[in-house]
Amino acid sequence: MVGFIGCGNMASAIINGILSSGFLDNASIGVYDILTEKAETFAKEKGIRCFANERELIEGCSTVVFAVKPNDLLSILGRLRYDLSKSDPLIISIAAGKSTSEISALLPYAPRTVRIMPNINAKVCAAISAYCGNERVTDEDREFIKGFCGAFGKGIEIEEKLFSIYSAIGGCSPAFVYMFIDSLARGAVKNGMTKSAALEVAAQAVLGSAKMILESDEHPWSLVDAVCSPGGTTIEGVASLQKDGFESSIINAVEASYNKDKTM
Repeated sequence: MVGFIGCGNMASAIINGILSSGFLDNASIGVYDILTEKAETFAKEKGIRCFANERELIEGCSTVVFAVKPNDLLSILGRLRYDLSKSDPLIISIAAGKSTSEISALLPYAPRTVRIMPNINAKVCAAISAYCGNERVTDEDREFIKGFCGAFGKGIEIEEKLFSIYSAIGGCSPAFVYMFIDSLARGAVKNGMTKSAALEVAAQAVLGSAKMILESDEHPWSLVDAVCSPGGTTIEGVASLQKDGFESSIINAVEASYNKDKTM
């Protein structure tokens, strides 16, 4: 059984993806949250088990997912260190900025530890999730994690030293893209289109553009050039974006997010 300690937005999104994809069945998932009523309601809605406390969950699960905030993770691990050492489950953490070595250092044994960084698009089963494991993680564990991440999007294994920069472009970027889509829509509203129609057009255009990047062999700038007819509307807009520092503002946002992650 896979047990989730924490039943917030990210945990519920991951569980929804796992269930809808069929990666695991309802009987194979359990949850615990300090907000008991919230966890019980969610568990009943999804047909999964709600554990009475953290220790009961650890005893009953071969994999434990710590879906808690970074500031809470270390204190929870310290409190449960002996329970974890007795059961030796596969430990999965989705807490930003907390390394596998930090997790291991709090426990009185060498745990099988995997760090995952999903993004909020797990809610629509379209997340990109980076993961890495420590030296005790087996090939079988890695296959499980790959399927686990694939249930709510796509998983990619990276070196742990790259997690901070991954966080900036994989974890934070949905917010940047949401802002871009909203700005496109507002530009259309300014010129007479309804906001709902403009959002649909902008979001679909971004979705299709992302698909082109993933499925074509062309460089993004080659695709830009292909859309820009001489003297046309697109090159006029591209020139305006460059004049206003569009590219440098995005690079600066990534740098700011990266630097913040390194201090967490």
